[in-house]
Amino acid sequence: MTTPFPFTAVVGQDDLRLALLLNAVSPSVGGVLVRGEKGTAKSTAVRALTTLLPEVSVVPGCRFSCDPASPDPGCPDGPHEGGGGGASRPARMVELPVGASEDRLVGALDIERALAEGVKAFEPGLLAAAHRGILYVDEVNLLHDHLVDLLLDAAAMGASYVEREGVSVRHAARFLLVGTMNPEEGELRPQLLDRFGLTVEVSASREPEKRVEVVRRRLAYDDDPAGFAARWADEEAAVRQRIVAARELLPSVRLGDGALRQIAATCAAFEVDGMRADIVMARTATALAAWAGRTEVLAEDVRQAALLALPHRRRRNPFDAPGLDEDKLDETLEESSGDDGPDPDGDGGGPGGGGGQPEPDEGPVGDGAGAQPEGGEGEPAPGGAGEQSPAPAAEPFRTKVLSVPGIGEGAAGRRSRARTEHGRTTGARRPQGALTKLHLAATVRAAAPHQRARGRSGRGLVVRRDDLRQATREGREGNLVLFVVDASGSMAARQRMGAVKGAVLSLLLDAYQRRDKVGLVTFRGSAAVVALPPTSSVDAAAARLESLPTGGRTPLAAGLLKAHDVLRVERLRDPARRALVVVVTDGRATGGPEPVALASRAARLFAAEGVASVVVDCESGPVRLGLAGRLAGELGGTAVTLDELRADSIAGLVKDVQRRAA
Repeated sequence: MTTPFPFTAVVGQDDLRLALLLNAVSPSVGGVLVRGEKGTAKSTAVRALTTLLPEVSVVPGCRFSCDPASPDPGCPDGPHEGGGGGASRPARMVELPVGASEDRLVGALDIERALAEGVKAFEPGLLAAAHRGILYVDEVNLLHDHLVDLLLDAAAMGASYVEREGVSVRHAARFLLVGTMNPEEGELRPQLLDRFGLTVEVSASREPEKRVEVVRRRLAYDDDPAGFAARWADEEAAVRQRIVAARELLPSVRLGDGALRQIAATCAAFEVDGMRADIVMARTATALAAWAGRTEVLAEDVRQAALLALPHRRRRNPFDAPGLDEDKLDETLEESSGDDGPDPDGDGGGPGGGGGQPEPDEGPVGDGAGAQPEGGEGEPAPGGAGEQSPAPAAEPFRTKVLSVPGIGEGAAGRRSRARTEHGRTTGARRPQGALTKLHLAATVRAAAPHQRARGRSGRGLVVRRDDLRQATREGREGNLVLFVVDASGSMAARQRMGAVKGAVLSLLLDAYQRRDKVGLVTFRGSAAVVALPPTSSVDAAAARLESLPTGGRTPLAAGLLKAHDVLRVERLRDPARRALVVVVTDGRATGGPEPVALASRAARLFAAEGVASVVVDCESGPVRLGLAGRLAGELGGTAVTLDELRADSIAGLVKDVQRRAA
């Protein structure tokens, strides 16, 4: 067994260590979400926590870790006699891979034996293994939706249910949920985000001395893990004893009315949704007091609890930065403190006194130089006099649904039709490998003609493996939505570019909700650039869009060819994910020899390969050339105006009716 890195040897990351220790003291706090860039010891600290947790007493031979003092009456390995002797073992940390199957998470029920023999044969999954321990999900933001749904159900009910065609198994599943993620790779869906009690932002230290110490300790551990752990054994034992003492003290900690008023006032002031934040803050403040060896919750405990429990609950959309305004927090605590409440001048207990930073205000937008007219002399280089400073995006809106035609087989999502493991049943087939989704009617039809030959004598149906049929299902998949945005001088009118950015931002929000990957290609001047390679982080795309300058000629062909290269590479990485190309332009093509003809040839590449595409026509004014519509025809796609892009657009509804009638 690999010797884990000692928890007390982790350099810095005080908020992370404190959040993990508070959950060790009081598992009811609800787990920790650790956000941070790669290489910041997130996983190292989480894995090191298991060595500090007290041992758990379990019923011998029970695969579901039942407590001998209070066994689960519905345990599949039961019934167990209460009050019997138990065996002690270390607390487990179970890792859930982001690519795990549903059966791996909740367990597998053998449908074949259940139908043919009437035997309920169940193989426990990771939720059973994590019961009364830690369930750790690295890159939790990349977890598939169907696994997220199962986690939400288990976290809410404290139990896991496995249902297969009327045959069900239930077992207890109470665990400490710990997730780590890199925000650059995308955000969590709000339902799962709210299930984490605390959140911590971590980053690598910029102090040379701390960085030197990190490297020194890591090299020492790699050279001799056991020896390195032995040098930290005393510190580890001291922390372990402190956790035990805090657990024993926890029931005696008093949460007074003054502290409760501060908690309620803080949650109200920061406009968090629901009441879970208030409850988590109360449990966290109580655990902080027990960790400090006190029986009274003070203002410093409430303040630290807010810094840990509220930042991730303030996000209204995926582009909001998590964090709290600490000045506002201090003012709220001071205003809500009464004469019988705790001291409002607490200095923020706990090491580091961490928490998020205030959200930055949008900086003023410079007035910039006007864009050079199309076809003028010379071509401004990016950053030169012909470039206009970035225009702010207009308010986003709800967009109409854009989808890829046909049926795919990509990753689960909410955009285009696909053959999936979840969704409505559309047919049946012979199973390939283990049977997971039984089509009962098709199975009965396959077995019925053979009953006399098989010697059936009673009422039961004689079913053999060849009769079993797997249900085929149709659901939705996530796509790669590749935005190709015209940032040339013809788009540089500030009102138009603001509207264009607002439209793209709206489409990005839609992509977030539909679990898509997104990419961003921009073209202006003499070339096109990949502003953002395909990623699950729509907020990264929004940040690149916000800072997008405009000006210069319109190299439409370069933009299309660059997008074609991006799709070619992405097909090699993720061949099952289908693409939707969204070209945002007024359709003009200038610069270089035969720009219009070259753009037409580039567009036909997409049509020849059957790539789904939509052109968002940004042309405005009383006289319109219809160039974007012509481009859409060459791409083999459709064209919509900015107004038609809105889900509630009358023009868009009329156009849809006309298209269906045609």
